[in-house]
Amino acid sequence: MRTVKEIAAIANVSVATVSRALQRPEVVSEETRRRIHEVVKRLGYTPNAMARNLRTARTRLVVALLPDIANPFFSEVIRGIEQVAYENGYSVLLGETQSSLVREQSYADMVAARQADGIITMFHRVPPIPVEGRLPVVNACEYVKDSSISSVYVDNVAAASAAVDYLVTLGHRDIAFVAGPATSPICVDREQGYRLALQRADIPANPALVAVGDFSIEAGERAVELLLSQGQSFSAVFCSNDEMAIGAMRALLSRGLRIPEDVSVVGFDDIRFSRYTSPALTTVSQPKTALGREAMTMLIEILNDPEVPPRKRVLSAELVVRGSTGPRGRGPGAR
Repeated sequence: MRTVKEIAAIANVSVATVSRALQRPEVVSEETRRRIHEVVKRLGYTPNAMARNLRTARTRLVVALLPDIANPFFSEVIRGIEQVAYENGYSVLLGETQSSLVREQSYADMVAARQADGIITMFHRVPPIPVEGRLPVVNACEYVKDSSISSVYVDNVAAASAAVDYLVTLGHRDIAFVAGPATSPICVDREQGYRLALQRADIPANPALVAVGDFSIEAGERAVELLLSQGQSFSAVFCSNDEMAIGAMRALLSRGLRIPEDVSVVGFDDIRFSRYTSPALTTVSQPKTALGREAMTMLIEILNDPEVPPRKRVLSAELVVRGSTGPRGRGPGAR
């Protein structure tokens, strides 16, 4: 069996340099890294992962927990996590929790059992992890109020408010809102942003124009169908995410309403599919890959130095205007 010492001797470098080239290649010069990898390949060296883990107490594995793997928003966040993980010699295990506390805890227990080094959560809870000292946890996309947990997210109040402000500038006053689950802090913030924009425009908030969904396309369709069946009058709909906005568009079109001539629609997230709806969806664009990259960077910082102070990092979101919005139309029922 080949050893790291043999690799170091042949490559004319130290044992520490060989270890860094195999585990943290970004800190080794390209020429040295290439020379070491050529020796490794020639000798057929395979690192003894178990021995390395016992020495370093690192698995080089992190767990990324998300509530719904079918939600396309998370795919780009995961891409950012994977990019930084790969660059730093880590692997990522995806865990879909389906909002199950039991599932969340089973993944958290991997850290306590030293089967994983840390966790990135993409929902508003942090499962208890029975370890001493700093929890190796970062919260992404959502946020938790616990000041000891590092988080990265966007200012959902400001972003939602800007979306509704835009509708107001187009002349809309009867603006419906399809909210997300009230248990989610970001959904509460998006509704707050909606109400704040109405207040700034001196538009009375109408509770009858607010429906609640679960982030799915079907929920957006049901919400708008409910508003229409109740005979509510509105010329625009702001949805808490793009999937519900796509469902809202489907409901409007099925009733013979034109978008945006009769009703304008705005979403939130800017998932890839929002560009390909007909018309293309106006939406709030979250920096999804950047959210993932920052979350993984934060987690590596904690793993390298448990004393690093926790951070709450807020990234910028921007409104992307497409074809689903226009000047105030006549709304449902008008011809």
